[in-house]
Amino acid sequence: MASSQNAFSIELESKPEYQKLLDGRPQTCGMRSGRVYLEAGRSCGQHSTKDHEELLVFLAGKGVVHIGGAADLEVGRGKVAYIPPRTLHDVENTGTEPLAYIYCVAPTGVE
Repeated sequence: MASSQNAFSIELESKPEYQKLLDGRPQTCGMRSGRVYLEAGRSCGQHSTKDHEELLVFLAGKGVVHIGGAADLEVGRGKVAYIPPRTLHDVENTGTEPLAYIYCVAPTGVE
């Protein structure tokens, strides 16, 4: 069992910009995380999860997660999206307000 000595909290900044939250090892067991702010009409750019899984927690706005040309997931404030390993994806702000979300990327241990 993990020691509670390693537990910590991070304050979300109020600035409307990217904020790194978790860096992976040695800060965590491998999880990386950050808060993303996308202005209206912008996207984060298509990328792959590689051998990681990813969770997106949407805090504000509305948009679409494009899953490798196979599916589009409608997302926005109060929604969560899961991206499995080895999946191409892109997050696009389709609204008029900023789309804000937190991503959490964790290794699966499967290579």
